[in-house]
Amino acid sequence: MRTVFSTLILLFFSTTIFAQQGTISIEQDPKIDALVQIYKASTDIADVYRIQIYFGSLNEAKEIKMQAEGDYPDWYSKIDFITPSYRVRIGQFKTKLEAERNLIDVRKKYPSALLIQPEKK
Repeated sequence: MRTVFSTLILLFFSTTIFAQQGTISIEQDPKIDALVQIYKASTDIADVYRIQIYFGSLNEAKEIKMQAEGDYPDWYSKIDFITPSYRVRIGQFKTKLEAERNLIDVRKKYPSALLIQPEKK
């Protein structure tokens, strides 16, 4: 019995002696980090108030977007297509109060501007 017990102990310790050790290095394509940043940005802007300054044809939407980028260079601007028209939306405001304050200023240049809160997709 003693021999069986000592053999089992010897087998147990021999497996731990020969355990593998090493380091793991992960090589990742740098484009993955860029995609993660794009994903974070898309989820960050999904739940914000925006100001819609135009809806209509694509050509006019492009022109209005360029004007808005000149008028408000620090604001995010985007053309969205919602059937049957294109919409130019500017700004990213976390609170409704902040959005309404900016809407007053935007309406001086774009009288038909309105405040929207896009649905999360």
